[in-house]
Amino acid sequence: MINIASKVNDLYSFFEALKNEIGGTLAQANSECKLNINNDIARGSIRSIALEDGLTVLEFDITAFENIQLTIDTLVGSNVNFMYCSKGKLSHTFEESTTTTTVDAFQTSIIANIISGQNIILLEKDIETVATLISVNTSHEGNSSSQWGSSLRDAFISNKTEDYVYVGSYNLKIAENIKQLQCIKQDGLVRQLLTKGIVNVILALEIDHHNKDIENLDMEPTSLTKMEIGLIAKLTEYINEFPDLDHKVENLSDRVGLSAAKLQEGFKFQHGLTICEYIRSVRLTKSEELIINTDLNISEIVYSVGFTSRSYFSKIFKERYDCTPSDYKKSKLAVSA
Repeated sequence: MINIASKVNDLYSFFEALKNEIGGTLAQANSECKLNINNDIARGSIRSIALEDGLTVLEFDITAFENIQLTIDTLVGSNVNFMYCSKGKLSHTFEESTTTTTVDAFQTSIIANIISGQNIILLEKDIETVATLISVNTSHEGNSSSQWGSSLRDAFISNKTEDYVYVGSYNLKIAENIKQLQCIKQDGLVRQLLTKGIVNVILALEIDHHNKDIENLDMEPTSLTKMEIGLIAKLTEYINEFPDLDHKVENLSDRVGLSAAKLQEGFKFQHGLTICEYIRSVRLTKSEELIINTDLNISEIVYSVGFTSRSYFSKIFKERYDCTPSDYKKSKLAVSA
């Protein structure tokens, strides 16, 4: 077991301690730290992003060859932590607690330190773990008087006499946004703005999912197993990456070995859409990106994203964006001129 301690307001020292204990190459730039590891202890990376308004993101994409325990100091009665596991699993406990909470792939967890000053996270050996921890300091200047800071305190801190832990049901929408966070390539201010925007979306999804779980509203029951949800996640990534392909339900079913009924159940449960509706939505989103960022004409865009009819494309594009694709392109050109 490798034990690493940190201070909540000193990520640089935390990463220095990480490097000293498990090795690797440490890169620091502006408000980010990233440790790349490839040795006998672990393989992968750990990254932190410090944003304004008391927001901190800690990302794990790592396979440990020994158990690694991280003890992270936190501010009692101030911090709310949102933890999502995209792959593998990780465990959490509070200091001096005998209760361990395990967060599996596609699950989200919300943790608030009411009486404990430390969160202890365990990365188990020989398990590839991809997870994201977003910490919000609700007492931070700017948050302490804001409506959303007050809402977080009221929901997870105020009037509580013991530490709060919630582990939610499976959710793929959060996974999709976290993947966007990991794919940001820009630098400087643009990187900061994009990161904060996506983090805010993730927080909104986390809170919404928590509220629906607690109140049991709009949460359809499902017979899907954890393995089947994982297969639905892989199909989601596949469709997002290749929206132009002819995604017949029977082809998707053969690809992952699930029945058509299971696929429909999975997409309805995770996305609130049928498979066909989800594919259409992805293609529309991709078409908008191409209209904004390329010189392709509308006909070229139609066929490059997998539609076979320009008239049908124009119809559903107008339903979503309240204007035709041509008018949308003209308006974007006018703005950039």
